[in-house]
Amino acid sequence: MAGTRDKQQDDVRFRVLRLLEQNPEMSQRDLAEAVGISTGSTHYVLKALVEKGLVKLGNFSTSADKRRYAYVLTPKGIAERATLTRRFLVRKMAEYEMLRAEIEEVRSDLSKSEWAALKPSAKED
Repeated sequence: MAGTRDKQQDDVRFRVLRLLEQNPEMSQRDLAEAVGISTGSTHYVLKALVEKGLVKLGNFSTSADKRRYAYVLTPKGIAERATLTRRFLVRKMAEYEMLRAEIEEVRSDLSKSEWAALKPSAKED
């Protein structure tokens, strides 16, 4: 079974590949902000993805700043994103089920009125 660090790295790679597939011209700074990691970590992750052949660099042709890059997923990168997506979903669904069971267990400690007070109102939806 993968360790916590491996799971976190999988999550970061999954999020980076997913974002780049949707928006290849995303800057490292914007990508870092969206994923919730530092710009330096983003640079390291992108470099590793390029070295593994999952992402290729291309100049972002419509940019006035020709130093900007587009990070395009390769076919191998698309396949890896699909694999990471499956692992992410399996892990998150298991986490969800554990949380749901824990909530039900703790809920039994509350009265109906206390439970009702915790639920978001219809106005917040």
